[in-house]
Amino acid sequence: MDATLWMLVGALLMLGLILLRSRLIGFAAQQPEDYAAAAPRLDLREHLNGPMKCEGVIYGPLGRVASRFDADFEAEWQGNRGVMREHFRYDSGREQEREWHLTLGNDGSIRATAADLVGAGTGQQSGPAARLHYRIRLPREAGGHVLSVTDWMYLTPGGVVVNRSQFHKFGIKVAELVATMRRVEA
Repeated sequence: MDATLWMLVGALLMLGLILLRSRLIGFAAQQPEDYAAAAPRLDLREHLNGPMKCEGVIYGPLGRVASRFDADFEAEWQGNRGVMREHFRYDSGREQEREWHLTLGNDGSIRATAADLVGAGTGQQSGPAARLHYRIRLPREAGGHVLSVTDWMYLTPGGVVVNRSQFHKFGIKVAELVATMRRVEA
């Protein structure tokens, strides 16, 4: 084989190893059952209920903070069905509203819809964690792209929920969000 072919084989092998690593190690490799035995247990009906305050940052594709935000959430549940209204304020001065409609299954499954989602999101609660997968359409001023999102929420012993989300386009991570959500006493 000539040098060009060897270089191509080497590049494909490296790409395969990188993809394999991302699926077996780190954020993408987590599974809800990894947290099944841990405590305290996250119950969205309890921990994402009533008035809440959210604060966080969004990292761009190069790992630098691209945006900071705070938000007010209001969630209410009727049995296994909930509505969570979110009002975001970004450091750019832009504001955003979102309304999630959540349905929990008796097996811990989660189904989520919102106006800017493409289809429905699906997920699972397990132990102190919950994972949600969905596709979201960004606002027009942000390019209008559709991104695949993996959302993880982790309940801390103090009752704060830490949210970490990764956003992908064509399998490439383009953003990451880290936020805290805490209930506000009335």
